[in-house]
Amino acid sequence: MYIYKNHKNMIAPKLFHKEKERLKDLDSYSILDTLSEKDYDNLTAIAAEICDTPISLISLVDNKRQWFKSHHGLDATETPKEIAFCAHAINDPNNVFIIQDSRLDERFHDNPLVTDNPNVIFYAGVPLISEMGLPLGTLCVIDNKPKLLSQGQIRSLRALSGQVMNLFKLRKKKRFLEQALLTLEEKNQELERFAFVAAHDLKSPLIGISSLIQIFSKKYGSNIDLNGKKLLTTIENSSDKLKNLIDGLLEYSRSESILKEQKTTINIKTLIADIITLFTYENSLNFVLDSSIKEVYLNRTVIEQILINLVANAIKYNDKQTTDIKIGISENEDYYNFYVQDNGIGIAPDHKAKIFQIFEIIAERDKFGKKGNGIGLATVKKIIEKSGGTIKVESELGIGSKFIFTLEK
Repeated sequence: MYIYKNHKNMIAPKLFHKEKERLKDLDSYSILDTLSEKDYDNLTAIAAEICDTPISLISLVDNKRQWFKSHHGLDATETPKEIAFCAHAINDPNNVFIIQDSRLDERFHDNPLVTDNPNVIFYAGVPLISEMGLPLGTLCVIDNKPKLLSQGQIRSLRALSGQVMNLFKLRKKKRFLEQALLTLEEKNQELERFAFVAAHDLKSPLIGISSLIQIFSKKYGSNIDLNGKKLLTTIENSSDKLKNLIDGLLEYSRSESILKEQKTTINIKTLIADIITLFTYENSLNFVLDSSIKEVYLNRTVIEQILINLVANAIKYNDKQTTDIKIGISENEDYYNFYVQDNGIGIAPDHKAKIFQIFEIIAERDKFGKKGNGIGLATVKKIIEKSGGTIKVESELGIGSKFIFTLEK
């Protein structure tokens, strides 16, 4: 570290005419006092090579000092602002600031950077101009003897200063994106908490309404006329529909959180057997497994939620005496390939894209007489795409549908 003594005849640099705005702009890059980085060091090495100088610096000027993001050929990491050549250079941001022999310049002849180490005799600095049009510092080259730069060297120095600013801009954008992602994650967590609380608080009274209607119908049913019974049934069905809608929205909002779970090795036969168990209420159900592999390495909750949704839809929207469902699993180098095929009512060609959009309802009622909420397949698509996969459907009206999807290994 160098210790510099002020010389009374030295001319200190003037403040930039928009100094407050300049300092605020410099601060927005969050680069002061960061560690050295190879990308910046490469640029100063190239600048020194092109200009044939022993020293090259990327210098940033704050309110009290010039700090070096990269210091090729110099041990110091900063110097006081009042003796900084770069603090002069930023006051002429449109031009390259060149001092051929500082010993002959009244501003610098007794500057401690000239009279002591590192003996700055020649200096050439290109201002680093931000997107706001404000100078943050310079890319400069220094020699301890008088020197001239060719027009080609000056052009190269300007080009390198542009690359320095490109690195600054990338850093700023990366920091902005990181902050935006952090904010988004916080908002998603808040939304998830809200969805859970809202679902819990709304479901409880809805369940209570359904229970009260059942008790009321059982106890006072004989005293209620046909229109009254229809009204009670409508109220009960509406309560159940709203409860299912709340469940669907909660599942959709929480779908991304399950992606954070760790992958595990899953036995395929066990996986399918567990899923079939959930649909034992369906008597006429024929399951077939078509798999060329025995195990998959996946997030278990993800694959279970996808298959349960698709199998449930295959059952609900089936008009045949026996529901046939075939699940196929294979793999290639990068993906696991799945399909769920049924013999249901099928999907019209113009509805194939709509079925994956949230709240889009194609069938008026399922075979149990219940209306869907248009959330299940949207949730499936969201989970698959967030897992690095894709989903599509092949279907023929009256014949059945085949949902084909991939999950990234």
